[in-house]
Amino acid sequence: MSEFEKKRIVVKVGTSTLTHKTGKTNIARVAKLASVLSDLHNMGHEVVLVSSGAVGVGLGKLNISKRPESTMELQAAAAIGQGELMFLYDKMFSEFGVIVSQLLFTAEEIKNEDSRRHLIDTFNQLIKFGSIPIVNENDSVSVDELINGDNDCLSAEVAVLCNADLLVMLTDTDGLYDSNPNENENAKLIETVEKITPEIVAAAGGAGKRGTGGFTTKINAAKIATSNGIPVIIMNGEKPTRIYKILEGKSYGTKFLPEK
Repeated sequence: MSEFEKKRIVVKVGTSTLTHKTGKTNIARVAKLASVLSDLHNMGHEVVLVSSGAVGVGLGKLNISKRPESTMELQAAAAIGQGELMFLYDKMFSEFGVIVSQLLFTAEEIKNEDSRRHLIDTFNQLIKFGSIPIVNENDSVSVDELINGDNDCLSAEVAVLCNADLLVMLTDTDGLYDSNPNENENAKLIETVEKITPEIVAAAGGAGKRGTGGFTTKINAAKIATSNGIPVIIMNGEKPTRIYKILEGKSYGTKFLPEK
């Protein structure tokens, strides 16, 4: 049996996975992701999706090709894109008979004892109802993940809130390398991280191509999850079907082992 047999899974998908290089939505990718997560749901797994992409989808709808530097413009784009993103998810998941739900909140609400408790209750009830919660930071009122993280750390916080058994982070690279593979053709993929050391932190690169998160924020997210006993897989989002193999115990991307 798989080491990840237990079934509450948080899947985080970044902007670079959800959009083309043009900035427009990668509809085929979203459809495949919805298919895989719906199938996992039908298999009996409890799935939570943490999705970035509201800003990217909003900019695409506005036909703005270059990401604005103004925080106000980014927040407005997020407000436009969030509705479009949820419409797309609802349409895609509905094709597979799965009900999705939306949760928007901020880091401050996670820190507040009362709102944190209500969030936990809401997650548990939605999952009990058989819904797949789709989470994003409320970018129109909070700018931390909007500017710095592309929901990386938020996904780890959600995994902790949900008492998840696994956090899978889908990105635009195959995982963490020992050096920058774009600059070093001999760079090697780090398949397993038993402990997040200074060397691992140093191996992390800068921001992704179309999102705001890079491996530095993913390492920070892995610290949050693994310190709470939750293993983390960082893998390429081009082939979400590999999540099946991961649940069978196969190795893809970089696996961060939980702290003992």
